[in-house]
Amino acid sequence: MLEYRISVRDTTMRNMMPDNKMVVYTNDTVVRVENYTQNLGKQVAIKHMHNGKSYLLLETDFGKYALQMNADEELSSEPNPNDTAKIAEYIFAKKCFKREIIGRKAKRMIVSHTDFEEPIEFLYLRGYSSKIVDTYKEISGLPVRFSIPMTDAVLDYELIKMSEYTPNRDLFGIPDDFEKISFDKFMDRLIDSKENMQE
Repeated sequence: MLEYRISVRDTTMRNMMPDNKMVVYTNDTVVRVENYTQNLGKQVAIKHMHNGKSYLLLETDFGKYALQMNADEELSSEPNPNDTAKIAEYIFAKKCFKREIIGRKAKRMIVSHTDFEEPIEFLYLRGYSSKIVDTYKEISGLPVRFSIPMTDAVLDYELIKMSEYTPNRDLFGIPDDFEKISFDKFMDRLIDSKENMQE
């Protein structure tokens, strides 16, 4: 189990964008990512690391749904920088010496991007699959401190807790009360629900 604190890099924006968290569970085959936001509440994504099959679990006013996602769609609700046209704007440089984070020695990397005001130090742990937190394919390990540029801000992710145990297998399944549905069908239901509310 990994718990990350998510904070906006620009301190003047912290009143508008308070800290959030992301919790990740894995059994080395399946990953469950729980994101918490003030506006949307809890969002859960479940992804099989080897076959790429994944679901986004959503609880709505018109039902509970497990949206089937394409194999190349990102697990987290945050956008994957590797999927944007700006991939060429990233520059990764490995650095010597290690830095300690949550009592573990992490490798360092300096990352530059056009949306970063200055290069940012990323940290990662070797010996863990990069697919657990699938953000930057250039990092050969588990990212434990990294940043993602968004439209209005840069978000900093930092690992604040790590527990190694075997999570309950129920965490990685689709609950019985969730309907498996394609994204297109979900959008149809969403439109129908809005039309019904207006009547």
